[in-house]
Amino acid sequence: MNASPFSGRATTAFVGALVGAAAGILLVTTAGAVALEVGGVFAALAIVVPTLCGAVVGAVLRPGHSRSNPR
Repeated sequence: MNASPFSGRATTAFVGALVGAAAGILLVTTAGAVALEVGGVFAALAIVVPTLCGAVVGAVLRPGHSRSNPR
């Protein structure tokens, strides 16, 4: 059975959000290691923005389709 298109898009949006959040956390960790203090606004933006971008990209991309040319 095939999942509904909404379910597939919701799943990829969720996975994209997780990947974005992980990237944001790494960004905040790196910034904290370089600087002595990381502001709360910077930390929030550094996590929220990649999370939203990942969710949008995940929702836009169709699951199961790639540009590769199988032979």
